[in-house]
Amino acid sequence: MNDNQSSGAQPDTEVATLAGGCFWCLEAAYEQLRDVKKVVSGYSGGQLPNPSYEQVCTGQTGHAEVVQITFDPSVVSFNDLLDIFFLIHDPTTLNRQGYDSGTQYRSAIYYHSDEQKALAEAAITDYTVRKVWDDPIVTEVTALGDFYAAEEYHYQYYQRNSSSGYCQFVIEPKLAKLRKERFAALKA
Repeated sequence: MNDNQSSGAQPDTEVATLAGGCFWCLEAAYEQLRDVKKVVSGYSGGQLPNPSYEQVCTGQTGHAEVVQITFDPSVVSFNDLLDIFFLIHDPTTLNRQGYDSGTQYRSAIYYHSDEQKALAEAAITDYTVRKVWDDPIVTEVTALGDFYAAEEYHYQYYQRNSSSGYCQFVIEPKLAKLRKERFAALKA
């Protein structure tokens, strides 16, 4: 296993890997949660070892932009993370989130265990039965293969660039929705 692959969770933590459009959006949201220990932007689901951002952006490597979230499941559950995942992105648009288009922006849950797979499938079934969206959910539920950490300049993108147009018009509305719906789960 190379340094860029997920090494798994520590004894008191679990890891979730989610793709829901641009990883800057997901990272910004999950970093707001007080019970999340670490969020790392990266790439998963493709064929090319150690892809660069530029290579992933071509859509030809097969990778999705993902975040890998390390959390303490005795404090925050995988289901809690999934609820936020479905809150802050549109799981009904194939290979697209807003203006971001391409397979690298697909909606996917890369499970680390059979339990995560079952919980992800149950969540999708629940949202479908409740008809939360008019269109069908297209979120993939796939076993995690390799995970490659993104280049460092992507880390904490929102925190470092919060006044940029992308952050103001794309990320901030997602964070506002998170603050409204899950205020109690946020850091003080």
